[in-house]
Amino acid sequence: MKKPLLIVIIVLVVILALPVINFLRWSFQAKKPMDVIVLDKTVPTLERINHKSFFWVLTNERFVKSNKSSFSFRKDYYGFIPKRPLREKLYDQKNLRLADIMKVCDKSDALYYTDTYGVFFNDWYKGINKSRRSRKLYGGLNNVDFLYLFEMQKRNKLCILEYNTFDYPTPDLERYKTKAALGIEFNGWTGKYFASLDTAAKENEDFPIWMTAMFRKQYRKPWSFNKAGVVLLKGSEIVVLEEGKQLKSAIPVISTSADNSRKFGVIDKVGFGGWFDIIDAKRETVISNYNLETTAQGDTLLAEYSLSRSFPAVITDTINHRNWYFCGDFAANKVDYWTARFKGLGGIKGISYSDAENDVRRFFWLYYKPLIKTIFTDYYKSVKK
Repeated sequence: MKKPLLIVIIVLVVILALPVINFLRWSFQAKKPMDVIVLDKTVPTLERINHKSFFWVLTNERFVKSNKSSFSFRKDYYGFIPKRPLREKLYDQKNLRLADIMKVCDKSDALYYTDTYGVFFNDWYKGINKSRRSRKLYGGLNNVDFLYLFEMQKRNKLCILEYNTFDYPTPDLERYKTKAALGIEFNGWTGKYFASLDTAAKENEDFPIWMTAMFRKQYRKPWSFNKAGVVLLKGSEIVVLEEGKQLKSAIPVISTSADNSRKFGVIDKVGFGGWFDIIDAKRETVISNYNLETTAQGDTLLAEYSLSRSFPAVITDTINHRNWYFCGDFAANKVDYWTARFKGLGGIKGISYSDAENDVRRFFWLYYKPLIKTIFTDYYKSVKK
């Protein structure tokens, strides 16, 4: 056999064998039983993007339910459940029930509210005019959701919440009680990075057009932005920061100290492209911060609204790290779920993500995945001794 042909055969064998080897490596990991209450009220598609990546991490790290069966991102959550075929627009609701609270909280090890915003008319019925916000079909953190959090905290169990817990459509009373339970404060400001603020761009077909109407009403001038930027919102107020004017670099950067980077296995700086809320951590511990790369013009604009260029991204309770708040839409990551059952194949640089600062895929592989892995692994070791 000629040497070049032999080399090709060897390379092909290695390529074909690698997935098998990594599947076996994953299969032979010890299973870690842990029941988790997952609540996701924002599920307008069958993809279930607002919680799928969380279940990816659990599956990849060999966490399983107490009966030793694997988690299913399609079934193992409470909230809004779209039904097939999606074109018929039928859906179910699997709500947390007050009658089951003691039984479920006694049995469960952790709670994670990945998204309580909900599903709105324009999101569910595509093609409807999106020039203004539409009415709610389902959503908002309610009193029963809060009571589940309260009961899990009483049992000193792991509780994680993230954006959009406090903002509309969560009622004022539930917002107040949940903030008090977590020991943090929310002043009403939320925001999001947009790779382009040009509403006519092809890639912006899902751009929230109602923002432009808010801007015109507040500033009495047309929406003329066409570069990347960050939009900040509070009630009827809107602030637009555009790259090259108010921002040096548009994408918000999550920065983590060297000590916390080592502790949680996360990269020290990573861009974040999702929705976020501006939270006051008060006396709780901040693990990471958002940083907006503002210009002098941007600093002036933020100061007009008493806003800062730096604010918390991840907050945990100071005493035992059982309560966590992710100040962003952290669980909304696009991942191929089948790759969760391969040890070491996920997150291949150059394929899964690039070195580009504005590559939003980096957030999952270099920040969210190691953060969730560390939080759940440390908690598992502390309660399953």
